[in-house]
This record gives sequence, structure tokens and C-alpha cells, in this order.
Amino acid sequence: MLEVKNITKAFGSLQVLKGIDLHIGKQEIVSIVGPSGAGKTTLLQIIGTLDKPDSGSVLFDGKDVFSLKENALARFRNREIGFVFQFHQLLPEFSALENVMIPSLIAGNSEKSARTRAMELLDFMGLAGRAGHRPKQLSGGENQRVAVARALVNHPSVILADEPSGSLDSKNKAELHQLFFTLRDEMKQTFVIVTHDEQLASLTDRTIYMKDGLIYGDKPKQSAVDNPLISSTDE
Repeated sequence: MLEVKNITKAFGSLQVLKGIDLHIGKQEIVSIVGPSGAGKTTLLQIIGTLDKPDSGSVLFDGKDVFSLKENALARFRNREIGFVFQFHQLLPEFSALENVMIPSLIAGNSEKSARTRAMELLDFMGLAGRAGHRPKQLSGGENQRVAVARALVNHPSVILADEPSGSLDSKNKAELHQLFFTLRDEMKQTFVIVTHDEQLASLTDRTIYMKDGLIYGDKPKQSAVDNPLISSTDE
């Protein structure tokens, strides 16, 4: 479904990515781990078309997305990629329902359609009764579930998550991790997750290990917990 071919990226004289090749299958949950400075977040941003590589290609179903013009690329990003960040990035002046609706409205869907889909997702997240609350009225765990609902609203091909549980306590962290697998099983969703969380990495279908801008390991979940480079510091 998603293929990365020989991606390189430099910022000035610093070579952050040095030739990355990666394949993600439909309905996989894949974690990307490694020490700070490994290039994990840069890779995720390029996969999400938030940044462009210096060379190489990112293919969704065989199509190189960076061959698209800017407007077409923005539409692709809006409709095919969902994002979940460490700090939920919800708009504080809008309710949970309105925050979830925004990507759907940007995609050109009617307000009625966007509202219906958003409410369905909030109900799935156990937040139907909190739909009218603004982010400051919600707990950290509730805000992150709203952010996941927002990422799902346009039925994306893949959800990209950057340290999604990094700001949560242990209870909410465990619930969020379980939610990803529920979404994979019930909504056929694909996830690529950058994380320093050893527990989450050990649960994912595959763990990609990065260091110094290169991938040096790609292991199924039973081997993931043995890797010493998963740390507790942020990138």
C-alpha cells in the first residue's frame, strides 16, 4: 500500500536521512523507533507529505505522491492521511465535535455529512457526551481520542502518529494503544507510529529500527522488545 524508496533529506550540511527504503502493508500497525536524532520524525513528515525529500519517492498504491502539483498534493494529504501528534493540536476555540469535523469540511463535504461522521467517531471513542466540550474542558486522554477521531474522519488510507502517547499517564496510554488495535481490526486501519514507548513498540505488527538516518532493522513484534535503542527521551 505504502512504499518509500531511497529517501534522502538534509538540512544544510546535516544529512538526516541517508537512503530509506520501507514498505507498509494495508492494515499493518508499524512502529518506528530509535535514539533521538535518528531521523524518525523527519521520515514521518515526508511520508505524510508535510515535507519533501531531497531525493527518492513515496508511493501510495504505486503512485508517487510528490509528482502531484501542490493543490492536488494538499487534497491527497487531507483525504488519504490522518495525523495524530503528541500534543493533540486541537483548536481551543472549537468543541470536540467541531474539531473532528474540520478535515471533512476542508475536503468539501457538507456540514450535515461532516457532523454525522464526526458524531459516529466520537461515539465510537466513548465521547458522544463530550462532543460539545472544548479541549480545555477535556482530560488529556479525551483530547487525544478526539484527535484520533479527527484523523479518521475522512477515511484515510493511513494514520501517521508521532509520539501519540508521549504526554499521557499510564492508564490513558494503555487505552490509546488498545484503541489503535481496535481501529485496525474494526475499521481496517493502517498505522505508522514513531514512538519511544517500549510497550507500544512491542505490541505493533512490525518494528522499524533507525539510527543515524538509516534503517538497520525490521522485526516482527515478538522481537521488538529486545532492542536496546528504545529510550524514554523525546526526539
